[in-house]
Amino acid sequence: MPSRREKIEAMLSDEPDDIFLRYSLAMELDKEGDHDASLAKFGELIAGEPPYVPAFFMSAQQLARLGRIEDARANLRDGIEQARSQGDQHAAGEMAEMLSSLGSNAD
Repeated sequence: MPSRREKIEAMLSDEPDDIFLRYSLAMELDKEGDHDASLAKFGELIAGEPPYVPAFFMSAQQLARLGRIEDARANLRDGIEQARSQGDQHAAGEMAEMLSSLGSNAD
């Protein structure tokens, strides 16, 4: 029986530009512990046009769990700016709260 990741990858082969499937794959890779691949997939979503706002938040959460606090802060600052420019005040607020919880000083 195929794994969840394999199912997502199969769907992506039919719909390679499906943003939600791409996001789901990044989330699944994180869950499996393949952080480099997960962060790379989130990076692709962030680099998209327009950037996919949830990818900023989820990658920042992953980076924080990995102890990469400065990288997480940078993602959050960029994500807040992007969320505001896309009119997503809710996402901007969630990311601002997380940024505040991480503090502002370099580690």
